[in-house]
Amino acid sequence: MNINTEREEVLIPSKKRLSFYDKLYLGDATNMKEIPNNSIHLIFTSPPYFEAGKEYQKETQTLDQYLSIIHKMICESVRVLVQGGRLVINIANVGRNPYIPIHTFINQMLEFPSKDCNDYLLRRGEIIWDKGASTGNSTAWGSWRSASNPTLRDVHEYLLVYSKGDKKRYPPHGKDTISADDFAKCTQSIWHINAVSAKKRGHPAPFPLELASKIINLYSFVDDIVLDPFMGSGTTMEAAILLNRHYVGYDLVPEYIKLSQKHIDETKRSKIVRH
Repeated sequence: MNINTEREEVLIPSKKRLSFYDKLYLGDATNMKEIPNNSIHLIFTSPPYFEAGKEYQKETQTLDQYLSIIHKMICESVRVLVQGGRLVINIANVGRNPYIPIHTFINQMLEFPSKDCNDYLLRRGEIIWDKGASTGNSTAWGSWRSASNPTLRDVHEYLLVYSKGDKKRYPPHGKDTISADDFAKCTQSIWHINAVSAKKRGHPAPFPLELASKIINLYSFVDDIVLDPFMGSGTTMEAAILLNRHYVGYDLVPEYIKLSQKHIDETKRSKIVRH
């Protein structure tokens, strides 16, 4: 794999060189060939849940196959990120019999330097997304009011934060859009944000606009390019538009390309009305 590590960053890309931005692609997150090296400033994505794979895949995958796709996506992310660019992966642990700690497996696959992409990423921490207030009552108790077999019910997900090569972004930079109060809150490791309805969003595993907006506000500047390799219903794109960033999105499902474009068009219209 050809990983480019030059300290190259263009704040406002030329249309000739980076005509890929502000577009959606029906394509594979493991081969984002439309994107040049060192051209993306922030990647925020939520890979499909492992147990929900039947909603995204034609064939059932093993855990190793699932993690292999995540690893290939990470290597592509390293290729396209600028030096100091950030990769943020929203992931949930799944299952009860057995319990599968997906976030641990992802951290482990990046634990040791390797000949491909692992040694280019710096681990920057984990954010706990607390969805507790909006998860409702689950019936997965295991044993009710008994020490026999109580089952934990997850009301949180993880946001794994990495940067490519350096902790800091290199000049030129753009304008920050995060307030002092939001910066103080967002740099805490637990975020309390309500989940969003899958039915209302038209996607089986959406994340809220507030979550994407906080990530984009915290880790990018105005006019940066934000990428979501598993864009689903297009929430990352919407947040990027509202915060005056460019966007790129990938998905393998044609229906989600159409759904994302619908949400993007609505966001652009509403933004014009507000201004």
